[in-house]
Formats: sequence, C-alpha cells, structure tokens
Amino acid sequence: MSDAVTTPESGRLSWRFPPTFWYANGAELCERFAFYGMFITLVRYLNRDVGFTDVETGYITGAFAAMLYFLPTFMGIMADKIGFKQALIIAFTLLTAGYGLLGAYQLKGTALTALALIMFGGAIIKPVISGTVAKCSDSVNRARAMSIFYMVVNIGAFSGKAVAGPLNEHFGLQYINFYAAGMSFIALVLIAGFYRNVDTVGTGKTVEEALRGLGKVMLNFRFLSLILIIAGFWAIQGQLYAGVPTYLERVLGPGYKPEWIANINPLVVVLCVVPITHLVRSFLPQNAIAIGLFIIPFTMLCIAVAPAIEAVTGSSISLGVTTVHPLVLMLMIGIALQGLAECFLSPKFLEYASKQAPPGEVGLYLGYQHLTTFFAWLFGFILSGYLLNAYCPDPRKQLDFDARQEWRLATQPDYLLTLDDPTHEMLRAVPEGTTADIPASVRAVLAANNVTLPQSAQVEAVDAPDWQVDPEREWIIQAGDTEYRIAEDHLESHADARKAGREHAARDVVVYSPDPRAQSEMGALPKQYEHAHFIWYVFTGVGVVAFLAMVAFKFVTGAIDRQRGVTNGDVPAS
Repeated sequence: MSDAVTTPESGRLSWRFPPTFWYANGAELCERFAFYGMFITLVRYLNRDVGFTDVETGYITGAFAAMLYFLPTFMGIMADKIGFKQALIIAFTLLTAGYGLLGAYQLKGTALTALALIMFGGAIIKPVISGTVAKCSDSVNRARAMSIFYMVVNIGAFSGKAVAGPLNEHFGLQYINFYAAGMSFIALVLIAGFYRNVDTVGTGKTVEEALRGLGKVMLNFRFLSLILIIAGFWAIQGQLYAGVPTYLERVLGPGYKPEWIANINPLVVVLCVVPITHLVRSFLPQNAIAIGLFIIPFTMLCIAVAPAIEAVTGSSISLGVTTVHPLVLMLMIGIALQGLAECFLSPKFLEYASKQAPPGEVGLYLGYQHLTTFFAWLFGFILSGYLLNAYCPDPRKQLDFDARQEWRLATQPDYLLTLDDPTHEMLRAVPEGTTADIPASVRAVLAANNVTLPQSAQVEAVDAPDWQVDPEREWIIQAGDTEYRIAEDHLESHADARKAGREHAARDVVVYSPDPRAQSEMGALPKQYEHAHFIWYVFTGVGVVAFLAMVAFKFVTGAIDRQRGVTNGDVPAS
C-alpha cells in the first residue's frame, strides 16, 4: 500500500513513534471512555429504562459481553483483508450509531439492534488498535509501545466510569449513551482524518484456520479445564458491571455512584501490580494463580456479611473525615481485594497457560486465552440476572403497591408519598408549562401526611424532560420558600404498555419533600429483600469452587507430568 506506515528496526530504545501510533491511541482512549461509561450502567439501563426483566437482562448483557471477547479473532481477519483504516472507520461508525440508537429509543428491539452494532464495532477495534501499536513499533521498542497502549486503556476505563456517575445523577442513564456516541464520533474523526494504514502484509489467517485452531483448543481437556477454572475468577470480577450496581441501587437507593466505587479495582491494580509481580517472581505460576483464586471468594463474602455488620454498627460507620454505610464500606473492601487478587493471578496466568499447550502450539493457544472472559461473563451475567430476580427483585415490576412504598421509604430520603390515580388525573389536567391552583384532592392528600399548604400555593406543570410517545410528567408545588416535586415513576416500558392495549405506561406518581430524612429515620426494606445478600454467598461459593478446582488441577496435572518426565508442567506431552 502506498500510504502504509512502516517502522524499520532502529535498534535503539526510543519513545518516538509514528503519528499513526498516537492517533490510534487517541481513538482507543475515546473508545474506552465510551465503552466503560456505557457498560457500568448497561444492566440498570436495560432493566429500568428499556423494560427488560432481570433474567432477560442477564442473558442479553451476558451474550453481549461474551461475544465482545469471542469475535475479535474473526474481526481481525476481516481487518487484514480490507485494511486497518477502513476497518476502524467501519468500527467507529458502528459504535457511534449503536450508542446513539441505544440512547435515543428506549425500546427492546431497538436496544438489541444497538447492542449488536456496538458488539461488532468493539470486536473490530480490539485486534486493530493493538495491531497498529505492534506495527508502529520495532522489536526493541515494542514493550514501550505496549506500555503506552495499556496505560491509555486503563485511563479510559477509569475515566469512563468516573464520568458516568455524574451524568447519571444529573441527566439520566440514557444520556450516558449520547456521551458514548459523542466520544466514538471524535474517534471516527481522528481515524478518518489523520490515521494512515499500517502494513499488514504477511499477517492474519483465514476463517477456516481460525475455526480449526479454536476446535483444537476446545478439544484439549487440560487447557479447557484451566480456562474454565480461571473463568470463575472473572465471573466474580464481572459483578462490578453485572450485579453490584443494580444491587446497590435497589438496597440503598440512588446516589451512591457504583461507577466510582468500581474504580477502586483498577486503582489497586495500578498501585500494587508491580510490587506483587516482583514479590511472586520466583513462585511457580500455578501457586501465584492459586493465591489469587484463594482471595477472590472473600471479595464476595465482604458484601454478603454487610447486613450483619449493619446490625451491629447501625446505618453508618465513621471513617474520621466522613461516614459511610456499612454496605458501601464492605463493597469498597471487597473491590480492593479483587484488585489485589488480580495482581497475583493476571501476570502469571499467560505464563502458566502457555505451559498447557502442546509443543509448537503456544501461540495458537495463547491466542484463545480470552475464552476465560467469554465463559466468565456469559455465566456471570446470566447467573446474576437469576439471583437478582430471586433475592433482590425489581421494585417497580415485582413488588406490589404497599411493598414499593416500603422500598421508597427505605431508599429515598426525600420520598413523601404516592398519589392515587384520581388525584394524578387532576394534575394531568394542568397543561404543561402553565401554573394553576392546586386541586383540592392534592391538598387533602398532602394534609393527611402533615403537609399543610398556604392558600396562595400553586402547582406548575413542568415540561417533561422525556421525549417518549408516552411522556413523563412532572409538577412543582411552590409553598413560600418550600418546593415539593411530583414526578411520574414508570413501572413498565412504553412498548409493554402498548402491547397490553394501554395508552399510558403503568406508573406511580410520587411526591418528594424538600426536607430529606436523616439516614437514621429511613424505614426498613420490604420483606422481599431480607435475603438479598444471599446473592453474594452464591458468588462466594463460585470462588471457592474455582480455588478448589485449581488445587485439584495443580495436583492432577503435576502427577501426570511427573509420570511423563516433565518438570513443573513446562512442556506437556503431546
């Protein structure tokens, strides 16, 4: 190719790379910003806004996340054929359209289409950006190039989740998708305007070769066993995106920013991976991996025992400069332990995995080590969906009227009461954007809850922020210096309402007080949530099984290798 970027072997260490290297990393930064901002909120968005059940959401997000790690091998084959620049333009076009579509229409079919676009776009980017980094560096400087690339990935992952928290708090979950679409579009401009094709001559394989290699890997019982064992570790790690955000929001209510809490994991990894890698440098790989697998069950156990700790300490624990809820504290400790466990496991996993490959096939087998994440996220997200459905049910879909009110009193400090349907219809008669006298029925309901309004008080029908066919409505009651907000809280999706033959989606009309209750004044969760923490005992069990399986794997393969005259599993017999 005449416009191809090539990097000759310089033989000197340098931090200088071709411009395409930096544009590729800039695009990767934007893509990580977009993906992690969307992914940390995806389960809640599909469930709460789009209307999928917990179980449906588990299957959808599990398949989506798993395929993101299965497809890159095949997308890389396509990229080799058409050129990296053309592949990246296609990828970022798909991502921009997918994220935009996901935010623009909260409909089930549209959401599935959008996720498919994002899945294929993301699967193209994974091999192409890393391939660009490799092609834009020589053998002497490749380690430096990769270190820059991994730093960019981690900065994007950390920052994407950090931005998602305030976006959700101030605008809503759908706007995170618009933000992701904007970041993808910036990356598209970078690639289309500045990226030059790299030389892909002599790279890649055919689809037939890739499938044949996959079949060989899947039929190797030793390697497949290791993949499935390590998948137990990543299934627990995946709960940072699958179960934890939804659980935290249902048990404690909004405002705790699970997006920020999840960032404890990469922070611990960045701080600890180098010293821990140095510490275990002389360990057998299987022993270091076993340490990581020994730690990982405790990360879930921390969350599981939070209710017992709350029973002793109350609803807040002082940390000196601030106070936190016991669940938040134990979640922070658990996530920090996850990062610590990862520091023991990840650096040694590839080394040990390579020793499970037959002679001459190490490269083939390591090319499919990402199957750990494929199995982990498929299993972990689906299991999370079933467990949330059973032990921490969706309050808007699965709780009756009285239980929903208990849930709101326990999780929303500013919740005051829920209006009945006739009172709601009186409010709907007030045209949007206008102010009117407060209906007598509304005054009566508020008075029954110790809220007496002056005669001069009026209600304003606020223009709804939503753009749906069945729009949300909001009202403001101004009583002197005090302001009460009334908002519709949808209990089902608009599409489901239309399927049922109703014009409007089922909803609660909730009145919020300007004077939030203190944490000590919050009510108890409804009885449907009394076993919610059992979710984390189940995942603790998953971690224990993975650890015991690793111990068994270590001794069984060790015994087999000793019989065959192999030391420490270095070169398994073919």
